[in-house]
Amino acid sequence: MLQYAAIILIMLGLYGLLTQRNVIKIIASLNIMEIGLNIFIISIGFVTGGVAPIFTSQNDTNAVLFVDPIPQALVLTAIVIGVGTTALGLALAKKIHNQYGTFDLDEIKGEE
Repeated sequence: MLQYAAIILIMLGLYGLLTQRNVIKIIASLNIMEIGLNIFIISIGFVTGGVAPIFTSQNDTNAVLFVDPIPQALVLTAIVIGVGTTALGLALAKKIHNQYGTFDLDEIKGEE
């Protein structure tokens, strides 16, 4: 069920990315798509009844279901990259607004 919600977020972000003409709305759509992708990756790594992959005296057998830590590490890295991408996009949007006085891509294209 969580994977369906993640796919809906990805599609919603992709729709906004393809249909919006405002730079800020495009950056927000990119963030929505990124959140959906992160949720999808985490939901794939989830194991019902799983425990952390740490061997202790209580769970030292191979019969225990472990949660895969790699999707969690990938999502943490993706969050950091997403914050950097958003910061760069907002800085470029500010520069565009200072130069052209608008965030609309159609108005920016028209001033040549």
